[in-house]
Amino acid sequence: MGHILDILGAMLGWLTIALAACGIVYQAIAAIVLRRFIANAPPVAPRTDAVTLLKPLYGAEPRLFENLETFLTLDHAGPVQMVCGIQRSDDPAIAVVEALRAAYPAATIDLVIDSTVHGASGKVSNLINMLQAARHPVLVLSDSDIAVMPDYLSRLLDTLDRPNVEIVSCLYRGRGDGGFWSRFGAAGLTYQFIIGVVVAVAYDLAAPCMGSTIALKRETLARVGGFERFADTLADDHALGQAVIGLGHKLAVPPMFVTHAFDETRAAALWSHEVRWAATVRDVAFWPYVGVIIGIPLPVACLACLYAPGIGLALVIGALIARLVVVRSVDAAVGEPVAPFWMAPTHDFFSFAVYIASFFVRSVAWRGATLKMKDDGRISAATEQRA
Repeated sequence: MGHILDILGAMLGWLTIALAACGIVYQAIAAIVLRRFIANAPPVAPRTDAVTLLKPLYGAEPRLFENLETFLTLDHAGPVQMVCGIQRSDDPAIAVVEALRAAYPAATIDLVIDSTVHGASGKVSNLINMLQAARHPVLVLSDSDIAVMPDYLSRLLDTLDRPNVEIVSCLYRGRGDGGFWSRFGAAGLTYQFIIGVVVAVAYDLAAPCMGSTIALKRETLARVGGFERFADTLADDHALGQAVIGLGHKLAVPPMFVTHAFDETRAAALWSHEVRWAATVRDVAFWPYVGVIIGIPLPVACLACLYAPGIGLALVIGALIARLVVVRSVDAAVGEPVAPFWMAPTHDFFSFAVYIASFFVRSVAWRGATLKMKDDGRISAATEQRA
């Protein structure tokens, strides 16, 4: 029995060494790929397309006014309609929308207040209700905590014009709006998530469709069955992208960033947020998610120290250097430091714990409700209360 345990221990030890080494190489490659990806950003000119922006809202989130305002100061020469969707007549987000209307009287800002429920996903129910007010043939969906640059629509529309591209999504960087824990979460998102998506897109390993932005034509949405098709889906953004791809079209991710605002003020809130994200990804792409461990080599290198201290220490140093290279590359790509360097490797240990925990999660807390996850990527039981 002792001999078998020794063999298992050696196998686990060498596995951690191999995973850490692969992770270091991956980080180095990812930094190079990111630089090339951003370098391919072409110059753009303002467009004249008629566009409807769909903004499902819930509550007066920190900096909600400022986030929405960025969509009203775009370099766009055509008609832009913003449709804000709210599900309760007492929602404090209504006051924010009214303030936005007062500040931008020339802008077309429509407010839809409708509590009709179409399925377990509150966000999708909101979108279904909002779509009735949409006037234009091009739809751009984005979460309420997203802020954008002036050339946002120009880059989206140019990408949507590519041959056979019928849906476009966007990379997003983090911004901490709620103090230390929100900035800590922003560091993890920016310095880990971005490189994973860029590598996946560059090597055609995945076609990520993210709630940060989804741009498509209204007729394309109708062809996949409308938002109604996703009323009971947790990862509705991913499912929408896959549905469009299923029609034989392409999903594209342009070389640009939007900003995702974190507002968590407590460690527990950030933990819940990241576990929900991780469990959702695990649910829609299990085996690719298993491979996420390659993207967090520092904690694995520390485990390797338990088996082979010398090799493990060398891997720890290599992992720290790789993280520094990634952080510098990402900061250069987004145009500014998102967080101090030390937050990136520290968050790696947080991410490792989230990764392990995510395999044991069968329900997630999402905006005031507990949603049970089914094997087919759908959700059941309690209905979401938020958009």
